[in-house]
Amino acid sequence: MGKYNVSVVIPSYNGSELLHKNLPALIEAGRYAPNNILEIIVVDDGSKDDSVKVLNSEFPEVKVIRHKMNRGFSAAVNTGVRAAKGNLILLMNTDVTPSQKFLEPVMKQFNNEKVFAVSLHEKGYGSAKGSFSRGFIQLAMEPEGSSSRQSFYVSGGSGVFRRSIWMKLGGMDEKLFSPFYWEDIDICFRAAKRGYLNLWIPEGLVEHNHESTITKFSKEYVEGVRERNQLLMIWKNITSAALIKKHIWGVFRRILKHPGYVRVVAMALLRIGIVLSERSKEAKQGKLSDEAIFARF
Repeated sequence: MGKYNVSVVIPSYNGSELLHKNLPALIEAGRYAPNNILEIIVVDDGSKDDSVKVLNSEFPEVKVIRHKMNRGFSAAVNTGVRAAKGNLILLMNTDVTPSQKFLEPVMKQFNNEKVFAVSLHEKGYGSAKGSFSRGFIQLAMEPEGSSSRQSFYVSGGSGVFRRSIWMKLGGMDEKLFSPFYWEDIDICFRAAKRGYLNLWIPEGLVEHNHESTITKFSKEYVEGVRERNQLLMIWKNITSAALIKKHIWGVFRRILKHPGYVRVVAMALLRIGIVLSERSKEAKQGKLSDEAIFARF
């Protein structure tokens, strides 16, 4: 298999239809030897549909791990990574379809031992940008390009991660960010502060059709979790006194402008014990400043 071998980890919740639709392309890509796909693992996160039955009957080459109850995206991913045998982990959502030779150009990026993760090229999207403005982390996407570059984070839905660094980082933070959102940004930011690199490359094409199970939750609930998790991400990881001061003022401004934002802050405060414990750990482990990370983008 060569220097690198890839374990594909796919978290799935009530994903029978999407698995049926997208798994054949991945299995076909697995037959292309230079992709170095060692195994495909689907972690079923307590589905109530016929996902497991479909996988067992129609896709016997896929390893299935089942959660008895729904535990959320990051927990499902962590379960899959722990069970993986490959030294590289490809995280794929059930609504992502790969091109046949999509992993071949990714391998050489990992010859640099500082590379933690490489983003696949989702058609229509470039690398991720991150900035700190008005007290919050602002995310944006660069246009597609023809050269490799650093990315603020690598998507947990279509990215390749070095397993050894992943395990050193303790995986995705399922205690803090469950059920979804900001967990991939968190782990990439933590890696960057330790001196590792997150990249985007123009090759490695996949199509992300954005039909994921998150759409099965109400928009109000999803938006509330997204907003809460951004606060948790900042409280856990931003250790710069100057940026924290800006953040505090930013929170006050949001509350004054949108009084309902108090509810988001209250939701985040329910996890403050976990935040403070993790923040202490991150403050000791980080080698680069927050400002140094944001200055790259």
